[in-house]
Amino acid sequence: MKIVSLILIVACCCLCACNKSAPVSASNPQPKPSDAVQQKLRDFAGPTATGCGRLNAGVPSDQAKATADCALKAHQEKRPFYVAYDMPGMAVGVSGNAEGKLFSVQSQGEDSAAALTSGACPSELRVAASGRVTCFAPGDMGSMGGGHTAIPPGMPNPHAFPKSK
Repeated sequence: MKIVSLILIVACCCLCACNKSAPVSASNPQPKPSDAVQQKLRDFAGPTATGCGRLNAGVPSDQAKATADCALKAHQEKRPFYVAYDMPGMAVGVSGNAEGKLFSVQSQGEDSAAALTSGACPSELRVAASGRVTCFAPGDMGSMGGGHTAIPPGMPNPHAFPKSK
């Protein structure tokens, strides 16, 4: 009787341990739970917005294309939508409302609410070479570029030409 009880306990423990999710990878993207970026995108888009997806960097191109197609179609039909992308150290997203206005949201660092930048999009909705949906012209991040132009004290300017001797 003791052996049967022991076997049942071990079996239950094994079954309970099997509910772990698979590790996150490019082939198994797991979007972040709702955070400040996603909430701001929803605020801009409205309560009836379609969530076209939240993808990790490096997802397969078919997933990126499906997400982009969803956002482009919704924008073309003037239906509210939002889409977000998680990259190392930052999250970015685009949303559109029922009037066809576009908004961009960006967050850098771990505390997404503290480093949140958002505003109206400066350009039309498009798919960048990376496969991500964006509303910035190629090469233009404008005010959303965050600290790109800020060089930490003591660090040489990486864009400066070397001095001639």
